[in-house]
Amino acid sequence: MTSRVWRWYADRKFYGWEKTVLWDMVEPYRRPKSFAPLVSLYVAAFYTGVIGSAITEQLYKEKYWEEHPGEAVPIMRPKFYWGPWRVYHGDVLPPNK
Repeated sequence: MTSRVWRWYADRKFYGWEKTVLWDMVEPYRRPKSFAPLVSLYVAAFYTGVIGSAITEQLYKEKYWEEHPGEAVPIMRPKFYWGPWRVYHGDVLPPNK
């Protein structure tokens, strides 16, 4: 029984390359993979970000209105921008002033 297992293993190792030769010949003629899953993932990620930022801005406005009722809400500072950001009476100033 042991010699039969070893013979089966040796045959499998020796003739295994024949399978790869066949698939290597077929590979150039295969249809290219679709970009649909990748595009749908990017679209879903984009709209998730849009919805998330809208919710964040709405929560910011509601919090501001609770603390300052009846006032105009100033522009929300960008969350991931650490550069110069000057706001004067709700209007963004140009950088040269």
